[in-house]
Amino acid sequence: MSSVWWGIILVMRALGIAPFWAVPVSAAHALLMTMGFMPLFFAGFLFTAGPKWLGLREVTARSLLPALTLMPVGWVIVIIGFHTHAALACMGMSLVAAGWTGLTVKFLRMLRRSHAPDRVHARVVAFACGMGVVTLWMAAASLAVGSTLLLRTATQVGLWGFTATVFAVVSHRMIPFFGASAVPFLDAWRPMWLLWIMVGMLWLEAVLAAADLWWWPWSATLRWCQVAFELPSSVLLLWLAVRWGLVQSLKIRLIAMLHGGFAWLGISFALNAVSHTLMAFTNGELSLGLAPLHAMTMGYLGATMFAMTTRVSSGHGGRPVAADNTAWTLYWILQTAVLLRVIAALWPAASTLFTLMAISAWTAATAGWAIRYGRWFGRPRADGRPG
Repeated sequence: MSSVWWGIILVMRALGIAPFWAVPVSAAHALLMTMGFMPLFFAGFLFTAGPKWLGLREVTARSLLPALTLMPVGWVIVIIGFHTHAALACMGMSLVAAGWTGLTVKFLRMLRRSHAPDRVHARVVAFACGMGVVTLWMAAASLAVGSTLLLRTATQVGLWGFTATVFAVVSHRMIPFFGASAVPFLDAWRPMWLLWIMVGMLWLEAVLAAADLWWWPWSATLRWCQVAFELPSSVLLLWLAVRWGLVQSLKIRLIAMLHGGFAWLGISFALNAVSHTLMAFTNGELSLGLAPLHAMTMGYLGATMFAMTTRVSSGHGGRPVAADNTAWTLYWILQTAVLLRVIAALWPAASTLFTLMAISAWTAATAGWAIRYGRWFGRPRADGRPG
């Protein structure tokens, strides 16, 4: 739904049609794509895998319903508010924030009840979810007071400190495990120091991104600070993708989908390092535009979510936990969308064409997935076992 909305906006823009915006278009797009559908995915994952991590009994879907209802309803109101009045967007954002607050409190209570010996991943996720609560309420407040700067700050901190952090924690815990279980000669290599480095990189990126919004006169110094950690971070992440078995995973499609998503994280840091170097040398006149950002959001977050939801939907639906030809095709359509969007940022002269191609491919992949796998939800398991 988010993709269809944004696709309509881009087509209207290409045709020279300018809809009314009560909120700046770029800020609205960033807010929805950063904290719209991703937290809903977190809810599904954390309350299925979470109890297993924490050694607790399963969570009933019905207990999540009140909070989950608030979030999509709230986002519909937010989108309407984008095109009518910021106060309406604020009301919708408050519903979203309230829904996520309820889910976070529920997860924190689970964490407090747990006596599992290893709760590190769950604790980091809980902290990131708490940051999600802060940034969502901050976004609601920014819409109330009409501060675009505060809204952009909430989005940046939410992206790196909340959304990307949760993905990094799950990647650290699950990708080596899945790879080792699928490819016997691989080991589940995931030292804890690596988790802290990954989370630290994302949080430092959040701090520097927010600082760049507020203290622009120091932008040259900030650029070099960004380059100083983004360059070695990209080397570490790309090496880690290989270390976790990127090449070997190609033999098993579902594992390859996870590794393909993770590889984009290293690529995005490399692109960020190049972009900030150009900006530092040219006083901000040259950069790679939004290429690094979309490599991370569409490439890492999008492809990883696509792979995880495919795996979970298959397993909970009583079907083989594998990527068949349909899932594999949709995944590569999504990867094509990422590549097209990065090209659009790197080639300004053809930006409109490639951006339209990117949103078309992205919408085809996400809508195709929703139609294919959405038909399984709410039905008895295919293998006849209890749900």
